[in-house]
Amino acid sequence: MKLFSYFRSSAAFRVRIALNLKGVPYEVVPIHLLKSGGEQFSEHYVSTNPLSLIPVLEDGNQVLFQSMAIIEYLEERYPEPALLPSDPAARAYVRAVAQTIACDIHPLNNLRVLRYLVRELHVSDQDKDAWYRHWVEMGLAQLDRILVSRGLSGRYTLGDQVTIADLAIVPQIFNARRFGCDLTSARTLTAICDRCMELDAFVRAEPSAQPDAE
Repeated sequence: MKLFSYFRSSAAFRVRIALNLKGVPYEVVPIHLLKSGGEQFSEHYVSTNPLSLIPVLEDGNQVLFQSMAIIEYLEERYPEPALLPSDPAARAYVRAVAQTIACDIHPLNNLRVLRYLVRELHVSDQDKDAWYRHWVEMGLAQLDRILVSRGLSGRYTLGDQVTIADLAIVPQIFNARRFGCDLTSARTLTAICDRCMELDAFVRAEPSAQPDAE
């Protein structure tokens, strides 16, 4: 398999964790999102993914995009260790937690949004960072309240089983910390992240461990 990745991409980070947990060998193909105006806009990469987004997973003739879809593809191809619980309600719960990050929090703060704020709307770097922190802090605080109110967490989001929810939480917390977000209202999520980072699959997936890390 080939994973088109950028070391700081939280979406690619999710997929790297899944591949590592599943024990699937893969080659990282770095796509630098900043150099030369963004390698994701190159003719070669656009022919692979017209969305010009990271990640893409090539598995033989299959070209897969969207991180959560890729993770569920890996779950179906390599069912052990399971990243989705067997109970339908529990499956819906961990999917909802993951999608809250992937669909509600992350899209407001990904690179193309931040670039648009600065380049097209002429927002200052200070105001751009304030935008980032506002949506991340609010979103994570709300999600943390959900986890606390449901009372299903243990070492991880769902008891002691690593699930797709944890694969979404860890990269988002990494980026929140990098941008200096106030996470005092997201203590459950940060504790889950820290426990996940005791696992080798997460450590090997983190940005600083990537071949294109800067």
